[in-house]
Amino acid sequence: QVQLVESGGGLVQAGGALRLSCAASGRTFSATYMGWFRQAPGKEREFVAAISRSGFSTYYADSEKGRFTISRDNAKNTVYLQMNSLQPEETAVYYCAASSASTLVRNSGGFRYWGQGTQVTGSS
Repeated sequence: QVQLVESGGGLVQAGGALRLSCAASGRTFSATYMGWFRQAPGKEREFVAAISRSGFSTYYADSEKGRFTISRDNAKNTVYLQMNSLQPEETAVYYCAASSASTLVRNSGGFRYWGQGTQVTGSS
């Protein structure tokens, strides 16, 4: 089992920045990829970004490229999501997730472990 706890959500003005953190515990060595997803009310959970175990490889949804940065500190078992130029339409609950698959699957089905989520609200 891998336990994930997100933090750092909150209210941010349009164009502002926010950094989310995800602290992992348990069998963290089993996680090959760590990812961030988001789910807005009435919408499906969508992929935002992912990072490999080593941190050398990162992956982003097209809409986030250049604005969001995923990183990790393996010594702290923590993954981060730096979000810049946030827009009100990106208001959602943001979830941290861990995958034990050998290949990254950019949807929620590809991730086995999930945090409880943290609310991010962009105001106009």
